[in-house]
Amino acid sequence: MSPYTQRHGKIEQKSVPRQKMEKESKYFPYKNLDLGGSIALHYGFTPNETPEIKKVDLDHSKALLEGDFVENEGENGALLPLHVEEKISVLRTYIDRNMYSLPQPVMMYFKGPFKGSLSKKSHSYPRYGDLEIIGNPKSIAEATLIKTALAILEEYGYKNLCVEINSIGDRESISKFTRELTAYYRKNIEGLSAHGRQLLKKDVFELISLADKKSEALKEDAPKSITFLSEPSRIHFKEVLEFLEKLNIPYKINHHLVGNRKYCSETIFEIISHAEGKKHPECQTLALGVRYDGLAKKIGLKKEVSGVGISLLLKRPAREKVVAKIKRPILYFVQLGFEAKLFSLEVINILRKENVMVHQALSKDKLAGQFSVAERIETPYMILIGKKEAMEGSAIVRDMSTRSQETVPLSKLVQYVKKLGA
Repeated sequence: MSPYTQRHGKIEQKSVPRQKMEKESKYFPYKNLDLGGSIALHYGFTPNETPEIKKVDLDHSKALLEGDFVENEGENGALLPLHVEEKISVLRTYIDRNMYSLPQPVMMYFKGPFKGSLSKKSHSYPRYGDLEIIGNPKSIAEATLIKTALAILEEYGYKNLCVEINSIGDRESISKFTRELTAYYRKNIEGLSAHGRQLLKKDVFELISLADKKSEALKEDAPKSITFLSEPSRIHFKEVLEFLEKLNIPYKINHHLVGNRKYCSETIFEIISHAEGKKHPECQTLALGVRYDGLAKKIGLKKEVSGVGISLLLKRPAREKVVAKIKRPILYFVQLGFEAKLFSLEVINILRKENVMVHQALSKDKLAGQFSVAERIETPYMILIGKKEAMEGSAIVRDMSTRSQETVPLSKLVQYVKKLGA
């Protein structure tokens, strides 16, 4: 959570007239913050100006894909707006604005579509905005993105939401999977259509998403990417699924969701809405997410930077609610241990629904690091959850000035912190 904004391409604190300092000291002033942005703030994302895709981003994209740019498509053939030049522009923005000097990870919310996309085709999917997390290679990043996106979609009235997810793993995993997949299709090349044979020469990954009746049987029996995950990638994917289960988020593994191996890595995920009241329910893709670790060095950056983001694919309402002020948090959320981390997003969601905002650093594992941040920003109160509290469904609330603390059942937490002025 940060009172920072962009100006002339840089991040800086918004100035407040001196006569208003006392009156507005309890608020973060954000201009025309939409509903999505206000929800994203609760999970730690800071509203940012949507990056403009520049010529250098397009040049990197074309070089990376060797001039052979291919649209990502959904199962119904509709074009999905997931393009490498967008992720490249996010990484460039991160470097250009010196965001690496800020506390990591950097979590950004972008309102609206990127300008200057490499694709010249019009998409059947509208673009609401993007959530991006730079500098966090851990599974909590995917969990935070998915939970935040679901919260936004639910606030707009979408129902019957389900996450479809897969993993292609790290470089080692992708290399093994590519070899096995290529060998499989070469062995069964007679079962491919003419178009399928051309795709095999071009990029074997594209055969997985090919909507081709002749190749359908081959696709179902093809090797699955999760079979070839390295041990670190297997653990990472397992943790992401544990987060989804703990948060009671419906999900299914979609083996046909593989993305583009030239810039995607680890997890790829979609949020789907299933229509009701029909003999043959239709699915609507409302969000599309991907991790892109490894992309930074491919575009010439000296240091590797972890990145993962999700694009929200829905129409904005004609009259959208805007939030003039966001109350500054008086609480800092601290968690210790994986069980507590699993529990944390649900606690934050409960507080969000009652408009209680907290500072948090879910990417951090060590207690000392979280305490030092809490002391630096001088938060009056702290919420602490460890393994014991996670199992009992409770939280410790500590007064930072007196060091006194009390264990509060989760069912009474909102009422308790509101009495403190949250």
